[in-house]
Amino acid sequence: MHVLQDYLFVAVFVVVGILAVAVTLGIAWLLRPYKPTPLKLMTYECSVPPKGTAWVQFRIIYYLFAILFVIFDVEAIFLFPWGAALKWLKEHGLGILAFVDMLIFLAVLTFGWLYAWRKGILRWT
Repeated sequence: MHVLQDYLFVAVFVVVGILAVAVTLGIAWLLRPYKPTPLKLMTYECSVPPKGTAWVQFRIIYYLFAILFVIFDVEAIFLFPWGAALKWLKEHGLGILAFVDMLIFLAVLTFGWLYAWRKGILRWT
């Protein structure tokens, strides 16, 4: 029964958070001035009048490079909590296991990077 009370607390917190955001956005929507003009609806390009259409096709290499960056960036973030927890893990006899786990993680990252390099994804030309 005690566990259900903990979940009830979390559920109430989530509902109150969602309601607070919804009410705030609703009040802002009701009170905002709405006077669209062609100048306000124009695409903004750093205060320079836009040239041509907004539809531009980019080479696929830019998307692949961005995806690779995000993947490796997010995976690199996992190194920081591991480094912070390594002392505690070592004190509790789990230091070697944590070190081996991180070596496996880094090996997967390295193989992913090598695969992308061999496929030519990292070349700009």
